[in-house]
Amino acid sequence: MPQTAMQHSIQSTNLADILERVLDKGIVIAGDITISLADVELLKIKVRLLIASVDKAREIGIDWWQSDPALSSHAKKLEEENLLLRERLDRLEARVLSA
Repeated sequence: MPQTAMQHSIQSTNLADILERVLDKGIVIAGDITISLADVELLKIKVRLLIASVDKAREIGIDWWQSDPALSSHAKKLEEENLLLRERLDRLEARVLSA
């Protein structure tokens, strides 16, 4: 029984090391799926997956979660403000055109 516990502990450490390396360096998985019928392309799906830590993602210029209103309260506030400003601009333009 102690040998099993020891082996499980070593595997966990190895998995943790691998995960740390992947998050630190990042990994990209890319693939394309194409569905054709009689040499006519009907559907093309491009799949791109990036796995990295937040710090690594920022380092390579990826920070979309900061501007996604579903994920950031600051971005949601900016989106609402932008909508109000657009409505105000539309009203002002309508006044100018009607004058």
